[in-house]
Amino acid sequence: MHSAPAASAPPAAVLFDMDGTLVDTEHLWWQTVAEAAGGLGYRLSDADVPEVLGRPAAYTAAHLSRVSGGAVPEARIARELDAAFVARVAAEVRPRPGVLRLLAELRSAGVPAALVTASPRRVVDVVLRTLGAEWFALTVAAEDTARSKPDPDPYLLAAARLGVPAADCVVVEDSPVGLTAGLAAGCRVLAVPSTVPIEEGPGVLVLGSLAEVSLAVLADLAAAGT
Repeated sequence: MHSAPAASAPPAAVLFDMDGTLVDTEHLWWQTVAEAAGGLGYRLSDADVPEVLGRPAAYTAAHLSRVSGGAVPEARIARELDAAFVARVAAEVRPRPGVLRLLAELRSAGVPAALVTASPRRVVDVVLRTLGAEWFALTVAAEDTARSKPDPDPYLLAAARLGVPAADCVVVEDSPVGLTAGLAAGCRVLAVPSTVPIEEGPGVLVLGSLAEVSLAVLADLAAAGT
């Protein structure tokens, strides 16, 4: 009689992106930036996607300032983007399918979860009122690192604060910018694209929704890197 294959060990931690991954906010951010761009006399197009999705407000504000001629200071644009985005999130934020079930499964298994985002802390606080702060061992917001995604710093900081090697963690992302950050940190990445398509590659598993994800899926992905 053949014994069943041993189950893969779970990852040391699961590091979740927020916007577009845990909550359906990418379209809210795009709407916010499009409205701000319109006020500057500029119309967003697909060419602006890399400068908007997955980026912190300061980065996108700098982009809007450049493409609109620089008449409005970047700092003012960033403040207005933050305020408008917070208002939209507070009114409309919803968890993406499968999120709460997966977070509950991780907690039951004793696998720590962290929220790692390019959004500012006050947006994180608004989202946590919907999701529940109790699901996360820690959160890393835009203010917590000097460099944001696609640099690896936010994910490296989360792993360090959890006291686990980044290489033993799985990152869950929805955008190419976040995917780049997770891989640069040395993590395996589960991608659930929300707006921009993502292709599978070394260290990357792509699924259509977190409703398809279980702890076993994350464990197998983590084990593939060992």
